[in-house]
Amino acid sequence: MPDTYNYPARIERDPDGRHLVTFPDFGWGATDGASRNEALAEARDLLRELIAATIRDGSDLPEPSRASKRRPLVVPPVSIALKAALYEAFRQAGMSQRRLARDLDVAESEVRRMLNPDHATKAATIDGALRRLGKRVTVTVGSAA
Repeated sequence: MPDTYNYPARIERDPDGRHLVTFPDFGWGATDGASRNEALAEARDLLRELIAATIRDGSDLPEPSRASKRRPLVVPPVSIALKAALYEAFRQAGMSQRRLARDLDVAESEVRRMLNPDHATKAATIDGALRRLGKRVTVTVGSAA
């Protein structure tokens, strides 16, 4: 289970001079921008969708590879990072949604919503579920540059 959902992006210039961004760890998906900064902003949205699609598919999220000067790290939106952490912890626990619902004292439909990457779930709710699964959320704030 990854302990971070920040992934390095590959940025290349296409023949038209646009900046093309891909995420080698996922092996599919691409976005672009007129400038490097615009491409990286678009990459954040792409990363959100790559994580969400992997969750929807029921597949394992890839372990992030190392970033470098040529492969900058892209940080996904907090909401999808929390969903990814819950998804991975739930799968690792090997329990049913019914069992997690019983352990959290909520309806099974609430657990389905928590695990749905397209449903808005409060961070505190996901934090509580992660704690029940033996995980904890930590927050690191760094420079925006």
